[in-house]
Amino acid sequence: MKFANDNGIVFVADEIQAGFCRTGQWFACEDEGIVPDLITTAKGIAGGLPLAAVTGRAEIMDSVHGGGLGGTYGGNPVACAGALGAIETMKELDLNGKAKRIEEVMKGRLTAMQEKFPVIGDIRGRGAMIAIELVKDPATKEPFAEAAAALAKYCHNEGVLVLTCGTYGNVLRFLPPLVIGEDLLNEGLDVIEAALAQI
Repeated sequence: MKFANDNGIVFVADEIQAGFCRTGQWFACEDEGIVPDLITTAKGIAGGLPLAAVTGRAEIMDSVHGGGLGGTYGGNPVACAGALGAIETMKELDLNGKAKRIEEVMKGRLTAMQEKFPVIGDIRGRGAMIAIELVKDPATKEPFAEAAAALAKYCHNEGVLVLTCGTYGNVLRFLPPLVIGEDLLNEGLDVIEAALAQI
């Protein structure tokens, strides 16, 4: 942030996926102690209704001419009402706390799996935004896309949806609902562990 400030660079935090409690904070940039110039938000903001926003410092937001800033999902009155309700629910249910608990459960279980299955080369993320990287060899960290695809297929057949991603297709992303019960979370992790045993 200091580099951006010192060099007149506008710092934008993309919180479209990571915002609204997903990482255990209202916004992921809070963990870094960063106050960005602009924040982009969507997805979690309105409980599933199409809404997006750009929020920022007044001198930046006010510098755009009338009608010069807009977006496909900005300002719909029904979605805005949905956002107010969603934000209130996030507060009432302490979804930041729930995301932190999801991280605790998932990282604990995934770390235990990593000890049994060296195909897990890395566990990363925070809150309810976790990923594992699958590798052919823990020493070289060579990507193992085939294992990720096989794991995703096994999980899908067992009723657990996981996302594969990454430059080499060897990463599995886990984005459980913030309101998931711990029993259901552990049931999903059981399926993932069974899948790892199969591959």
